[in-house]
Amino acid sequence: MKFASVIWIFRQKIVTLHANCILGNMTNKELYNEFCLKNSDLPLFMNDWWMDAVCAGKHWDVLLSLDESGKIQAVLPYLLRKRAWMRYIIMPQQTQIGGIWFANTAIPKDENRVADICRDFAQQLGGLGLSYYYQHYPIDSAAVEQMRVLGFKTKERVTYRIEDLSNLDKVIAAFSKNKKRQLQKALSLHAETNMNVEDFYRFHVQCLQNQGKQISYSREFLLVLERKTRRLNQCQILSICNADNEVLAAAFLVWDKHSMYYLIPCYNPQHKDSGASALLVLEAIKLARQQGVAFDFEGSMIKGVANHYKQFGSTRTLYYSVEKYYKWYFWFANAYNWLRERSMR
Repeated sequence: MKFASVIWIFRQKIVTLHANCILGNMTNKELYNEFCLKNSDLPLFMNDWWMDAVCAGKHWDVLLSLDESGKIQAVLPYLLRKRAWMRYIIMPQQTQIGGIWFANTAIPKDENRVADICRDFAQQLGGLGLSYYYQHYPIDSAAVEQMRVLGFKTKERVTYRIEDLSNLDKVIAAFSKNKKRQLQKALSLHAETNMNVEDFYRFHVQCLQNQGKQISYSREFLLVLERKTRRLNQCQILSICNADNEVLAAAFLVWDKHSMYYLIPCYNPQHKDSGASALLVLEAIKLARQQGVAFDFEGSMIKGVANHYKQFGSTRTLYYSVEKYYKWYFWFANAYNWLRERSMR
């Protein structure tokens, strides 16, 4: 073992002992609850209440990295799943990002400090007895490269964003000719914000059934998520209706102080030529503008969906997945499940 590594491990043990004296018997989650209350810049998807909602009935926890004074300098919330003898960390449903988040904006500018923090988290992850680790890291995260250096595999992921919504006319001018034509078709349609969560779920189920597909989340999951986000005034169900008030398209939107996320959109395929899908996006953009935040399409890696989002003048924006196989048999289990799913299509 290199001398520098020995010194780092010794320093971390001193920091931990010092922190234990200061923080007493509080659990990581209890400390994280306090941390979330004090850090309004924390991304929506990494808040304790969001994790409570999307991990309901499952086990989630958080790793903490502490500075020399025992203060939290970075966090890593995670969902831990178990199957047979395997323990693994994956992304929760409907959650765009997770991974490492730094407590202040000065930390990512200090490469040595970022390296120390990532080494700390890598060591803590190694102590969880994992078979597999997989998370999406925040956009422009300084931790991605350091985790790669530490032996984790990183891979590009894509979302599409519209950052500046201050001039709505300019935003609409950037739409493709196709989307502008669709908006002309939708002139007889109107937006509503009074759709309840039960109706939204039933509508989404029906839209997918009309395409021969099944919904990927449960009614109970959405009810919990809607209740949590509604209580904090961080969600809106938006629908597009015709003159008979029939719903043609709808979206479940969530936001934090930086971005609004197009979390769960759904469209009735029987009305695909109505322009409802284009109007839904435009009305969602207007809501984001009212909130004073950017608009994030929340994906997609699917070519057809990505092309749909690009036609609204959005910017292709990269973020990264960070992954590690701790046990060889988990790789084979994943490969087997992937092949089985493909054979059933």
